[in-house]
Amino acid sequence: MLIQNKQIAIIGGGPGGLTLAKLLQLKGSNVKVYERDVDKDARVQGSPLDMHEESGSAALRKANLFDEFTKNALIGADKKIVVNKNAEICFSDHEAQSAEAQNNTPIRLEISRGVLRKILLESLQPETVVWNSHYVSMEKQNEGWLMHFKNGSSAYADIVVAADGANSRIRPYITNTRAFYSGITMVEINVYDAEKATPHIYALLNGGKVMAFGNSKCILGGQKGNGDLGFYLSFKADENRVATNGLDYSDKAQLLTWFKKEYAEWSSTWYELFENSAAPFIPRPIYCMPLDQTWETLPNLTMLGDAAHVMPPFAGEGANTAMLDALELSEYLTSGRYNTLQEAISAYEINMRKRAAMAAQASLANGERMHSAGALEKMLAVFGRK
Repeated sequence: MLIQNKQIAIIGGGPGGLTLAKLLQLKGSNVKVYERDVDKDARVQGSPLDMHEESGSAALRKANLFDEFTKNALIGADKKIVVNKNAEICFSDHEAQSAEAQNNTPIRLEISRGVLRKILLESLQPETVVWNSHYVSMEKQNEGWLMHFKNGSSAYADIVVAADGANSRIRPYITNTRAFYSGITMVEINVYDAEKATPHIYALLNGGKVMAFGNSKCILGGQKGNGDLGFYLSFKADENRVATNGLDYSDKAQLLTWFKKEYAEWSSTWYELFENSAAPFIPRPIYCMPLDQTWETLPNLTMLGDAAHVMPPFAGEGANTAMLDALELSEYLTSGRYNTLQEAISAYEINMRKRAAMAAQASLANGERMHSAGALEKMLAVFGRK
């Protein structure tokens, strides 16, 4: 096996990095995950993840974790409604999902990010994850890399895998290609104890998700599995608009005034999000890697997930794609089909870039549809209700 007696370092303990660590350990590999979080409880977890059968679920099956996933899945969390700017329901699949549950037919399963992370962490060998390891830099040493961390520690690895997200510090060692701005900006809003904080919107969601469209803008939201809600205001804007518009994103009253102007003609129902949510709000310009990106493969360094192919979130492929990357990379490295590590990594990267480009293209197209004139009618057509 090409990675026999090799020390593998994975930078980043998200779904992709942890999945890769588990799959490599099942093959008997020596692997460490270096994570910037101080410990397993440090991260604030986002909205639930919908595990797709051909990607996230496939990786969990290969990692022998699918049964644990189904035990902890949020049944019905994927049910959705589509509403207009007045919060009037135009489409709902709640009844259909209830019928699926009663008939024991397959249901689209979601899981809280924190729970998925816990499952992956607990499946790893003791001390696999090195916490409080904020990667700073690395340099070539022997046939591998000597990595340095913010806490002053250093570590050597024969092979390094970047799983450190959209702002990867390792990616520049592989390629200078940068992401481009998609033209869309999102503002993240988190609501704690939502049943009390935002009772009208909580009731509207009824345990599922909402997609609201009007005036070429969106509001997208859903439950997190613990009674909290996560929402995104989504709209087209200049790339630097959120940094130069003078808004104080910790001032809820100021943001509500901004919303009333930018989302003119939208119902006052949505005001709850500003009056009773947690501050600060988080502006997020949305980026995408060029669909034709390429680079020269290195023999001891590669990447997966957002580090390799950050894309807009309008097709729900982020974590799923990262976990499929992990599955495929583990198989390329351990299959015995290649004579050298460089050949194995090259084959993985060629296929990974092709897959990612297709997913990004679909996500860009969906983003344009969701922020276009007549978006509500177009999205209703997507869901089969004209």
